[in-house]
Amino acid sequence: MNALAFPGFVPDPAQSADIRLRVLSLGAGVQSTTLALMAAHGEVGPMPDCAIFADTGWEPQAVYDHLAWLRSPNVLPFPVHIVSAGDLRADLIAGAQGERWASIPAFTRTVTPAGSELPVYDEDENGDLVVVGSRIVATERASIGMIRRQCTGDYKIVPIRRKVRELLGIAGRRSPTSPVAEQWIGISLDEALRMKPSFESWRVNRWPLIERGLTRQDCLRWLERHDYPPPPKSACIGCPFHSDDHWRQMRDHDPEAWADAVSVDAAIRTGFRGIRAEVYLHRSAVPLDHADLSTAGDRGQLDLWPNECEGMCGV
Repeated sequence: MNALAFPGFVPDPAQSADIRLRVLSLGAGVQSTTLALMAAHGEVGPMPDCAIFADTGWEPQAVYDHLAWLRSPNVLPFPVHIVSAGDLRADLIAGAQGERWASIPAFTRTVTPAGSELPVYDEDENGDLVVVGSRIVATERASIGMIRRQCTGDYKIVPIRRKVRELLGIAGRRSPTSPVAEQWIGISLDEALRMKPSFESWRVNRWPLIERGLTRQDCLRWLERHDYPPPPKSACIGCPFHSDDHWRQMRDHDPEAWADAVSVDAAIRTGFRGIRAEVYLHRSAVPLDHADLSTAGDRGQLDLWPNECEGMCGV
């Protein structure tokens, strides 16, 4: 697919001369790792000035180990900064105790007991819904919903943005009216729908993997050709977007992370401000250790979070 099929993401040569900082948003998963190493090999340029990893405090240990390797001598020719807006796990548990929290896309379960009276709605002459009566529920009903996601913005996007402004020397100052920062994001061709432009005048987004027409599988092949180990999947341990296959892999091969996720799942059932329903990490809205973890393919179900968390998905 031609890069020009994506209007607005090819850097404007007239703007490039004003760019003072090139930053790689590092999720430490497959795509952003490949992008960082391709830059180190001189295959993507100009060389970024640095990479930034936003730490939620709840990544699998394998991600932290991989990040440590990326930051070790003679791997990348540019620094990797680590930023944080706090410990998402601790904040989530505190939220379940009534404190302020940044919501994760967890699942809610609301049970309507048999015999409950529910309103019946209809439209008035203006098309607005109005209550026209009521009905009695004959049998118990359970409905599953999903909470709005704020974690990406609060724990990824905001701390990265703050660091970029700090490095530019414009923290606490009026923003420039033209782009002075270029942010590289590790989105590959197979997830091009996640591309979104920067909505700030002082910064432009760039997607070098898409410019080169590379998919996630192409990234894995590039890493293999250069004798690099495949990176771990970068996502929080308790991310509700995990597929059943991912949960099962965690249960069977990372018992420490699994025990942590089960513990947090049990701790967040009730208590959140503004949420009356029970809260769960698993999409079936049952306790995680009771969930049916047959693979997504077994049921024809897609993984809602197939790749890594670059911290820009919510922009």
